[in-house]
Amino acid sequence: MRVLLASPESKVWSSRKHIPLGLGYLAAVVREHGHEVAIYDAAVEDEPFEAYLDRTRFDLVGVTATTPLIYEAWDMVKAAKARGKWTALGGAHLTILPMESAEQPFVDFVVIGEGEDTLLELVMDLEHTGGKNLGDIDGLVWKRDGQPIMNRPRVLDDNIDRFPFPAHDLFKIDRYTNLQPLTDGLDPHARAFTILTSRGCPYKCNFCSKPVTGDTWRPRSVENVIAEWRWLVKGLHATEIGITDDIWNLQLDRAKEICRRLIEEGLNTVPWVTVHGMKVNHTDLELFQLMKAAGCKRVGFGVESGDDYILKKVIKKSQTVDMVREAFKNAKAAGLETMGFFIFGMPEETEESMEKTIQLALELDPDLANFMIAAPFPGTRLYDLVHKYGNIFSHDWRDYAIHEQRARFEIGDLTAELVERKWHEAYRRFYLRPGRIWKRLTRKDTWVNAPARLKDARRFFLGDRETRVGQPRAVEGAYA
Repeated sequence: MRVLLASPESKVWSSRKHIPLGLGYLAAVVREHGHEVAIYDAAVEDEPFEAYLDRTRFDLVGVTATTPLIYEAWDMVKAAKARGKWTALGGAHLTILPMESAEQPFVDFVVIGEGEDTLLELVMDLEHTGGKNLGDIDGLVWKRDGQPIMNRPRVLDDNIDRFPFPAHDLFKIDRYTNLQPLTDGLDPHARAFTILTSRGCPYKCNFCSKPVTGDTWRPRSVENVIAEWRWLVKGLHATEIGITDDIWNLQLDRAKEICRRLIEEGLNTVPWVTVHGMKVNHTDLELFQLMKAAGCKRVGFGVESGDDYILKKVIKKSQTVDMVREAFKNAKAAGLETMGFFIFGMPEETEESMEKTIQLALELDPDLANFMIAAPFPGTRLYDLVHKYGNIFSHDWRDYAIHEQRARFEIGDLTAELVERKWHEAYRRFYLRPGRIWKRLTRKDTWVNAPARLKDARRFFLGDRETRVGQPRAVEGAYA
């Protein structure tokens, strides 16, 4: 059977491209069982999706989608359906709100949760029976006489070593310029690959839903991780690697063992970073020293807030500000670059609590600071809380892009105006310091991508003056 797996393009990060690793895993599993597979990533393709469909032949078209890209994903499957293909959708947004998409007439199937086994069983059933056994496939929403039917959920498998390595050969690697949209790459022209050493996170931060992996943490064996790392370095000639786990260092001893093995096998010659925020309370100085010796250049931390009450009672982060300070101190002592993620506008926030966050960012002084405005993504406790007690302005999933500059809700005494003001203030106070300005001016990227950098500066420092704070906006591209 011929299968096309596709990903829409994010308009927010038009100048930075990263590999959609989930599609790589899906493609590898389906191909391993003898099916023809291709990947179309709209972020790096020159050819429009419709034109690509017209000149190729596929039986099933599957599209992945996060919440901000669901409309673009619908457009893609709509185009595929118009050309007589079976259509499937999967990803985080689909796992949370499967019926929203299943009710669309151009969607045949929705894959819920981890998709490798579900997609494979779907492909095999369509090929061998024409879809007579769809009701037996766990984790699938399908249709009978046009009506969606949701099967029982698929149980997560602890043995994730059994999955083949992602099908990196199906990507146009030379067109990917960055490890991940939020992070500046170490080299803008690197052969940058990502690796997932574990799946999931057991913590329960109220802004995170973890719809696909649940509140679980399932590690790959150290041997399996090293085998893929060796393949990336020696087989695919990676010049940069990013760890994309939600929390790769949950087991401190395991994280250290991975580093030791990288050193022992001489795989520490290729620089790597932790793309997502490491958990600060699962670190120590020895880990950072081993990471440095293993080739790591930069570590990211989910700081979120500089106020202990917000961390403990609101976000439920299971960490303290002092733990954050200790992690940054140890990482810097080991000679690593640091990156911090900060959130503004959580329920119960005040101007004082957000000021503490800015002050902490200035104190920690990471090499990169990413300030974000809280978004009540569906499937999170934050979403439920805001819907029950607050006022949501945003009724368009596009507004849920992670660096959207607008507040999406008000709750209690917390106003959108205050949140947006402190967010812009954070960027100005952190990045408009003389030392920071000089550092930016001396970077080649600033001048090579001057239009994009100026656009970012206007958005982060000044804001979009055409948009009135707190005003509802109509849903664009709504589907009947």
